[in-house]
Amino acid sequence: MSRNSYQRTLVTNTIGRLTKPPQRYETMKLKALTMVAIAALTITSSVATAPAKKDIVDTAVESKAFPTLVSLVQKAGLVETLKSKGPFTVFAPSEEAFKKLDKKTLDAVLNDNELLKKVLLYHVVPGKIMAADAIKLNGKQGATALKGAKVDVKVKNGKVMIDNATVIKTDIDTSNGVIHVIDTVIVPSAAELKGMEPAPAPAKSCGTCTGGN
Repeated sequence: MSRNSYQRTLVTNTIGRLTKPPQRYETMKLKALTMVAIAALTITSSVATAPAKKDIVDTAVESKAFPTLVSLVQKAGLVETLKSKGPFTVFAPSEEAFKKLDKKTLDAVLNDNELLKKVLLYHVVPGKIMAADAIKLNGKQGATALKGAKVDVKVKNGKVMIDNATVIKTDIDTSNGVIHVIDTVIVPSAAELKGMEPAPAPAKSCGTCTGGN
């Protein structure tokens, strides 16, 4: 081999050693790529297996916190309504709330399926109203699923009240709305139960004033 050929070979081999990544670097690179791939697959799998939200009825049943309410909804034939697309906001009386009802009222509702249905619908407001939205309704009324009936919404001592009931747990999210737990069963007025708008408040007397002056 000539001197020039030897020098060219030496230079080529030297450049090759300098430009070729060391084996350790290649191994680390392969491990890093493997870890990234595993992480991506884990995230994808978690998203794919995340449980879907359930509707209002199934959420209430699964929670086991509303056995009385669930049984009454079933008795009134409102299951399909509350499983439909909605969205609905349900003010769900707690078990303690039902215990506060006097026996006469409870018996009257239980013995009249149409009355039961109306009382339950009074606890349902069309649309999805989260707790933050309810606070903004302070001093206003919200239309319920019972035709012609409205609930009074107010904020007292930092707590939301629906008529005379206090919201004790908020924002139980469902696929077709939201559930808020209340501490008292709310009852529509006699006029609302009959499907009539409440009578307007009587005009205040002006005392001894005379018209036209």
